[in-house]
Amino acid sequence: MKRSRALLSSGLLMAAAVLAIPQASSGSAPGSLDPLCERHPTLCPDPSSRQNYEGDYVGHDEPALLFYSNRAGSGNSNTWQLRLPREAPTVPKQDGTGGTWNFQRSIAFWFGMDLCETQSYPNPGVPCTPDSDTNIKDSSDHTSPDWMGNHVGSGFLELQFYPPGWVSSVSCDPTRWCAAMVVFGLSATRTQVNNADCLNRAGEEWANFAFITKSGVPQGPPDPLNATSASVTPDPAHVLLMDAGDTLQVSIHDSPSGLVNSITDLTSGQSGLMTASVANGFRHPLFQPAAATCTEEPYAFHPMYATSSEHTIVPWTVHTYNVSFSDEIGHFEYCDDANVRGSCVDPGVGEAKKDADDADCFNASASLLAPVGGCIATDSDFDGTSYQPHWSGTLADPARDRLLHSQSFQLTSPQTNGRNYNRMAFEADMPAIEPLSVCALDGNGCVNPPPGAKFYPIYSTRSGASGGCAWQEGGTFIPGTTNTFGGNSSAEYGPELATYYPGDPEFPEGTTVGNFRQVLTDNPCVSSGRLP
Repeated sequence: MKRSRALLSSGLLMAAAVLAIPQASSGSAPGSLDPLCERHPTLCPDPSSRQNYEGDYVGHDEPALLFYSNRAGSGNSNTWQLRLPREAPTVPKQDGTGGTWNFQRSIAFWFGMDLCETQSYPNPGVPCTPDSDTNIKDSSDHTSPDWMGNHVGSGFLELQFYPPGWVSSVSCDPTRWCAAMVVFGLSATRTQVNNADCLNRAGEEWANFAFITKSGVPQGPPDPLNATSASVTPDPAHVLLMDAGDTLQVSIHDSPSGLVNSITDLTSGQSGLMTASVANGFRHPLFQPAAATCTEEPYAFHPMYATSSEHTIVPWTVHTYNVSFSDEIGHFEYCDDANVRGSCVDPGVGEAKKDADDADCFNASASLLAPVGGCIATDSDFDGTSYQPHWSGTLADPARDRLLHSQSFQLTSPQTNGRNYNRMAFEADMPAIEPLSVCALDGNGCVNPPPGAKFYPIYSTRSGASGGCAWQEGGTFIPGTTNTFGGNSSAEYGPELATYYPGDPEFPEGTTVGNFRQVLTDNPCVSSGRLP
């Protein structure tokens, strides 16, 4: 079966969650978990085909900020400041008349970077020189040495932050945030996928997962084959937990041992880190299509590129990012009653009847704090909470807006070795997740905002009394806003972007429209290194 966006309208939806209840497959080692990207596609970057090897849809919505610089080191070392959002003082209600909290708008937000991954698409087994722009190959010309099909194997980092207050499959804590380093690869070439044992145990798209811990030591094995419930169940004694409103210093940089993600909570004084190193148990599945058994080897992950631009990409992802920040939206719809299989039998407010995306559902009794039930499968008809005017800054009355809507995060643009990135872009992968009946692979019929959405969040900037600049997300009425970049999603995210993909075993080579992207000629929110 050819893999295409047509499956968006077929109802083939995977369950979506962040943290995990252990589930062992028949081929898994005792105590291990099923493939992370099979169980939790919302955790994982969308591949160009938007499916896993079983044909199930894995797409989700990721409005993103991309940062560009030709300065050496900009592709592999950066620092940011981030302020975690506070929740609305009004608690959510099952009938939708209460407040809207962060978990109802986005299941996670993350910082990203492209990585060397020598057992990944498109050429597993070919060495990768870390931190080097010699890896850039994005031409569609087969005769060019820079043809994308000649690209070395590539992976992607997401330093993910998870909102508090709901079920343990989404939240670490009733009131505090947590974060995890997640590293992805794809077990395929242009013509074949890995052996069946690897596909069943690690997945075609696989991941190393490790919470940011106070010691820098993973709670359990992070690798695709050996992860256990300890790997994905946060222990407050070890995992760095952060309060809403805290200001964080986030660092992503290479080291001899591997990529380092570190977080310093400037408010509490606590800190945590994780290194994608051999010593910490990071591994990757070997690409051995003829083998009967899946084999891993220890592997230290390092950044792919020296710089960050439109040319520094991962050739198997829908997005065109390297140094980036993104919010994963479109994963909450109210459900008044869910059965034991996680299906919604009584849809909540905003749903006239049951539909295909009423899956991976939880009752209010499972919540850690907010007394609401809901579903977190991909919102393929764009009618859930993320696509309603329930974001910060969507009400002109600031007092009422603050009463009902949780705050946005605030973050600086990144700096690399104390210097700013000189350009940036807005990118949203709406065309990749809109139904094929509306939005063809060539972009014909694609719309922004997507069909069914009553609102789509935009990024804006803000400044403080003493200057400085920060990014935020929501509507146009957030107090302190200085630039809304046109004031709507169509103006901000820009025109359709046609991207060349060299093809895979079930997705043909060619150019596909998967994103809207607007590249600016400058960086309109230069960082002072501190939040305003």
